[in-house]
Amino acid sequence: MIEEDKHLNEEEKSLLKSVSFGRLMIPVVLGLGVVFFLISRQLDLTELQRVRWDMATLWWLSMAIFMYILRHLFYAYRLYYMTDKAFSFTKCIQLIVIWEFSSAISPTSVGGAGVAFLLLSQEKLPGEKTITVVLYSMVIDTIFLLVLLPVLAGIFGAISIRPGVEQFADLDGYGVTLISVLFFMLVYGFIFFYGLFINPHATKRMLFLISSIPFLKRFKMDLRRTAVNMVTAAQEIKKKDSKFHAINFLMTAGAWTTRFMALNFIILALISGVDRTFLDQIYIFIRGISMYVITAFSPTPGGAGIAEYLFGGFFSDYIPESVGSLVALIWRLITYYPYLILGAIIIPIWIRGIIVKRRLLRQQT
Repeated sequence: MIEEDKHLNEEEKSLLKSVSFGRLMIPVVLGLGVVFFLISRQLDLTELQRVRWDMATLWWLSMAIFMYILRHLFYAYRLYYMTDKAFSFTKCIQLIVIWEFSSAISPTSVGGAGVAFLLLSQEKLPGEKTITVVLYSMVIDTIFLLVLLPVLAGIFGAISIRPGVEQFADLDGYGVTLISVLFFMLVYGFIFFYGLFINPHATKRMLFLISSIPFLKRFKMDLRRTAVNMVTAAQEIKKKDSKFHAINFLMTAGAWTTRFMALNFIILALISGVDRTFLDQIYIFIRGISMYVITAFSPTPGGAGIAEYLFGGFFSDYIPESVGSLVALIWRLITYYPYLILGAIIIPIWIRGIIVKRRLLRQQT
């Protein structure tokens, strides 16, 4: 990609490897492989007539793309504000691309937190602020999802989670998986929330105790590092006023809302028979959240393959099975693959900039 500098540390070299062709092809092959397998089994060419290809289609697809641009801008402004404007807004847009790219090529269960630590520290953000940004982002993202999905499902009923489910007692295996993932998110969300906002030292002691359990030996250092970081982040957060929390929560709400609204517009664009009632759009919105939560702990990069496979089942009453895989492909082309392309372009440029800065500093000393 670029000439490696002898002063690059192991983390930077690892990040460079992440943009290698082979690494990028893993989620692409998984995702496209599942889609084309489903297309070969399900696609009915005569049913393609149900897909509109007119100005209305272009309009709704444009709105879907616009939602994802807005999502990116919400996250960029959150980073801009959360770092106390340590970076320019333009720089934050670039950093969010790298953050999202790392999530796209990592197992969903891992996410981009590790790369977030790296990229913010390389940008010379103070250590305590870097720790605060990453941990605080994890907490408010988790809280938002944990509140939003149960509240909406409670208001609009079990049918809003998955087709054919009239009451919560009827939830199938997907429903059980959804509840299990939500419970797990609740546990670690509570631990981090309690550690950041209530009693960081008690949480530190608990994580140190957990790290001593024999079968968790491989996670010992990570758990202890997280425990120490949480105390540091909690001290930083105590300095923040209510405006800080309100703005960051609004940016978080905007980012997640636009993420799921993009799916509404994609379905409106491609399926002419979709009802345009407010209730139907709410159902599509909630099911997008449910599907995302189920893939939240996927072992594949960015949920590749799993997200495409689940797609048709969650929207079977709005999207005919015969074209569901095609709609899923367009959905991922708009919401997932662009970050793979942008990341592959931006990360080498970003690392080259770091190398140049280091060389200039060495020349000045």
